[in-house]
Amino acid sequence: MPERPLSPFLTVYKFKYTLATSILNRFAGLILSAGLVMLVYWLVALASGVRAYAQARALLSLGVMKFLYAALLAAFAYHLIAGMRHLVWDTGRGLEKKTAERSAWVIACVSIVLTLILLYCFLRPAAYTQ
Repeated sequence: MPERPLSPFLTVYKFKYTLATSILNRFAGLILSAGLVMLVYWLVALASGVRAYAQARALLSLGVMKFLYAALLAAFAYHLIAGMRHLVWDTGRGLEKKTAERSAWVIACVSIVLTLILLYCFLRPAAYTQ
C-alpha cells in the first residue's frame, strides 16, 4: 500500500498576530467562564445562610485565590479590549494588515495597563477606619 500524504500540522503555519489574539481572546473567555462558576458558588453560599457563607468566604479568601483573581482580572481586561476591536472590525474598519497588526499591539498594551489598574483597585489591602 502506498504512503498517503500527511495533513499539514501547525508547524507549516507562520505566526499570525490576528490568530494569536483571537486564540487568546477565546482562552480569556474560558477563564471568565471558570470565574463565573466561582461567582455562582459565592452567591449560592450567600443565599444559603451564615454558615455556608462563612465557609465560602474562608475558601475564597485563601492567599492562593488572589492569583486566580489576578488571572480573572487579566482575562477580563484582555477579553474586553479584544472584544472592542472585534466590534470595530464588524464595521469593516481596521482589517488592513498594518492596522490589524497595530491593533494587536494596542490590545496587548492596553489590557496590561487595565489589568494593573484593576489589580491595584481590587486586590490592595482595604483601609479600615474606626
